[in-house]
Amino acid sequence: MTERGANACVSLDTMSDNDRHQTITKPPAAVLVCLSMIMCITAIAQLVKAVMCQYECPGQPSMTIYLLVMGVISLLLVVLSVLPCIFSIYNHTTAWSCLMLLFFFTWFLAGNMWIYSLYEPNYNDTQSHMDAYCNKKLHLFAFWTTNLNYMLLGFLSLCSCCSCLLCSK
Repeated sequence: MTERGANACVSLDTMSDNDRHQTITKPPAAVLVCLSMIMCITAIAQLVKAVMCQYECPGQPSMTIYLLVMGVISLLLVVLSVLPCIFSIYNHTTAWSCLMLLFFFTWFLAGNMWIYSLYEPNYNDTQSHMDAYCNKKLHLFAFWTTNLNYMLLGFLSLCSCCSCLLCSK
């Protein structure tokens, strides 16, 4: 463990319980900015792709709606996470953030069902079986943005576990 990390953990022992709770649960600003930027870029890309390919997946027409709603919800979550930093309205945004996260999680599970149930679709639109057709770029984009969400969740879980292990000693 680095000297800085050891000092941060030692200083937690001298703090009150309330200060310790706030210190441990508050991630570094650089991590929050990076995650917010990744969420914004991904959300805008989802919105653009959903609008551009709105009717190009008859095999799973809900996929474009999924991308559109995920893009809007992701942008709203970023805005709700930034609002308390700009204005002092923490109590009001917390309730909305919780509701949005619940909806995000539920919608994400539904999207997983729509995307993974169609894997691997018919990418050839000239065949007579259009019921299983889906635009290749649209499907792969939805597939990999969903996988990106899983990768980010795994990364955040790993970072949380590592920080807990380092500061528990």
